[in-house]
Amino acid sequence: MDNSFTLLEVNSKKAIRRFLDFPAILYKDDKNWIRPLDQDIEKIFDRDKNKQFRDGEAIRWILVNDNKEVVGRIAAFYNSKTAAKDDQPTGGMGFFDCINVRTAAHTLFDAARDWLKDKGMEIMDGPVNFGSRDNFWGCLVDGFYEPIYNMPYNHKYYNDLFESYGFQNYFNQYTFHLSFLVSNFDDVIFEKAAKLKRDPKYTFEYYNKKCHDKYVDDFLEIFNAAWAKFPGVQPMKLNQVKALFKGMKKIADPGLLLFSYHDDRPIAFFIMIPDLYQITRKFNGKFSFFHKLWFMYELKVRKVCTRAIGMIFGVVPDFQGKGVAPGMIDFFNTKVTNSSIKYTDLEMNWIGDFNPGMIRLVEQINGKIRKTHITYRYLFDRDKEFIRAKVV
Repeated sequence: MDNSFTLLEVNSKKAIRRFLDFPAILYKDDKNWIRPLDQDIEKIFDRDKNKQFRDGEAIRWILVNDNKEVVGRIAAFYNSKTAAKDDQPTGGMGFFDCINVRTAAHTLFDAARDWLKDKGMEIMDGPVNFGSRDNFWGCLVDGFYEPIYNMPYNHKYYNDLFESYGFQNYFNQYTFHLSFLVSNFDDVIFEKAAKLKRDPKYTFEYYNKKCHDKYVDDFLEIFNAAWAKFPGVQPMKLNQVKALFKGMKKIADPGLLLFSYHDDRPIAFFIMIPDLYQITRKFNGKFSFFHKLWFMYELKVRKVCTRAIGMIFGVVPDFQGKGVAPGMIDFFNTKVTNSSIKYTDLEMNWIGDFNPGMIRLVEQINGKIRKTHITYRYLFDRDKEFIRAKVV
């Protein structure tokens, strides 16, 4: 360790506050950076709120210089059940932020590596989340625009810090952008959508809270047909889907929850939420009672969110390539054009380069890559062959 830096475990309220506040100092001159809500980060490290702790552990550190100023932070974590599914036990590191000094960054990486190695891990992936992939995952390498809700944003020099340590590109994850302006759609989208419109067996509809249980069941059927075939994706259970819809209840816009059917059989869904960063970017990480009132007023009354986030998109295999995706976009676009809905842009995050089928599906609806994040991998055995994520 470089003697000019001291590593401190985050194990007190004061240390937690320094861990949370450090990025605000690091990015104070970057107009694109948006501070996540403190509670969104803290619930990840709360044993009572994060089910990953049932079979795993997590630890956090901050790095200070000789003047006791924070110059970096990092977390390390593992889940024994998840780790056991890999060829080699794999843990993760995340919530990494650091000044542009290699010795500082490498000190943080060393701490995470050594802790994970002591827990029996042989590989370290990062920067990743201690939980679902759709939050706080990846190192931004291209597309330095403002982030969408709970997706990472970092300085450009971070990639050098990772790669100088020995991390390698395990996979790229893309964020696709789609404008809802009719002029930005290819004619082929409307041609495919028109063909489906002529077939009365195909129908499209929005979520209706009066039929909540129906949509929960439909989502479960579609997801397990469309997604469960991918490595690392487990079939969902009914209670998980119920929890998902319950979690979206306060922020969801029914106009962003689309379903498609063929002869009343559920065949596709497109689940979107408003980009909450368009509201919470003003909160400086806080979410007090006052902020909650402010949030609901901006979201439900003023409806200031113009950007939607594509959370998950699925078409059952039997109907892939038949124009269902363009049909859903055309259906939604018609609603946007002919109603008070004000969404102008969509960002679909977390589409891995190991999933060319999903990439093709998004390209069918004229999605264009706007951002690229890298998930890095570090093998503890430096002589072992590095293999990128398998294409599915």
